[in-house]
Amino acid sequence: MPPAGAVPRAFTAGDGIAIRGEVVGEGLPVVLCHGITATRHSVIHGSRALERAGHTVITYDARGHGESEPAPAGQSYGYPELVGDLESVIDAVVGKRNFILAGHSMGAHTAIAYALRQPQRLAGLVAIGPAYDGTVLAESLAYWDGLAQALEQGGVDGFVSYIDRVQGIAPAWHDSVLRFTRERMLRHRHLDAIVTALREVPRSHPFEQLKSLESIDVSALVVASHDAADPGHPYAVAAAYAEHLPRAQLVSEGEGESPLAWQGGRLSRVIAEFATQP
Repeated sequence: MPPAGAVPRAFTAGDGIAIRGEVVGEGLPVVLCHGITATRHSVIHGSRALERAGHTVITYDARGHGESEPAPAGQSYGYPELVGDLESVIDAVVGKRNFILAGHSMGAHTAIAYALRQPQRLAGLVAIGPAYDGTVLAESLAYWDGLAQALEQGGVDGFVSYIDRVQGIAPAWHDSVLRFTRERMLRHRHLDAIVTALREVPRSHPFEQLKSLESIDVSALVVASHDAADPGHPYAVAAAYAEHLPRAQLVSEGEGESPLAWQGGRLSRVIAEFATQP
């Protein structure tokens, strides 16, 4: 086990694009993929519990997010490119070792798309707050396009105001959601790239239909959130992932609690416990 407070080591991966991240710890690697408009800091929210449990923890910023470079000319922010960037991180940091792959929202979809291509590399798969169920609805695209326009025209303030106005945040979580939203948006170097990602990612399909998940013969954990606090990541979609993945278990917070996906320490301990199972 690494010494407490080990300093993360920076790395750069990518093919023709700088994908920047950090690695810390020793042991079975856990690669973490974040959601759209988030950064590498947002999956386990700074928790060191996975590191203390004896894991190498690998986090990185998706293209155009955080400190990573925007998509090069002629490329997009769709899932084929996101999976390609993930593969470059694995090649650069994990090497030939098997590893646990975990992702939230867009990161969960990226992880599933990778697992469909290379299940033999995975010691485990963790899908946190998946939202894509094989369909893309017009009203959903309108929301994402509106969010992109708000960021493009009003910057971070416009982005936060749009979420406040449109998302319908429950009063119990209202102030926390807006505060976390502003904090994560201020971490991005390339807000114009986030605008483009907001328009392109929701139009990209990580897989064709939920039935596709039935071919992923990998031990899996699906983390759901109750809809009252996190309606953007419906509980029913997470439950459907757990139903279609052949070797999956479903976990969530209790009714009325803060979503498990928002609790970095608790989520990390759940992943670490999952990693000890056969």
